[in-house]
Parts: sequence; C-alpha cells; structure tokens
Amino acid sequence: QVQLVESGGGLVQPGGSLKLSCVASGFIFSASDMNWYRQAPGKQRELVALITRGRSTHYVDSVKGRFTISRDNAKDTVYLQMNSLKTEDTAVYYCYTVLRGVWGQGTQVTVSS
Repeated sequence: QVQLVESGGGLVQPGGSLKLSCVASGFIFSASDMNWYRQAPGKQRELVALITRGRSTHYVDSVKGRFTISRDNAKDTVYLQMNSLKTEDTAVYYCYTVLRGVWGQGTQVTVSS
C-alpha cells in the first residue's frame, strides 16, 4: 500500500523556520520525482517545490531563496526546509509522489505573530 506521511508543521512567527518531512512507503521511493504542494483556505492547491529522481529542484517564485527541498533515499524521505516564513505561507502542506499519483494527508503550517 502506497503511503505518504507528513510531519513537522506547526505555529511559527513571521521570520521563523520550519522543516517538513514526508516519509514514503509501499513503492520504490528513489524512482519517484517528489513534490510539495500547499493549499491555503479558499485557494487552489499550488505546487511549491519539486525534486526529481536525479535531485534536480524547482520552486515557485514566491518561495525561491527561502525554501529548500531535499531527499534522503536511504530513509525514503523528502524534506522541505522553510526559512524566513511569511504570513502568506500559511497553508496545509502536502507531499505527492509523481510515480504513483498519491497524496499525503497534509500538515498544517501557520505563520502568525
């Protein structure tokens, strides 16, 4: 059974940092491009960052220079390091396996003073 489990969300003040993790199981993680998406209340889900099997990365313009996506194939885990957080980063963050087309359950990130 393909499963993605996110963790690491929480409440942080503007300018703070969080690191999200997504642990995968049930498929060959190293063979999959992996994406992080987010969905804010009343908005469509948007792609935030992706990392390919070959570790190439891509970011949406609004997070470039602040967020870093990485992966550890030995741990079947993809990460999203988020620095200099802004209130507009508040959303539920989801990871997604491109290979299997499966979403995680999401983790809430709230940036507020």
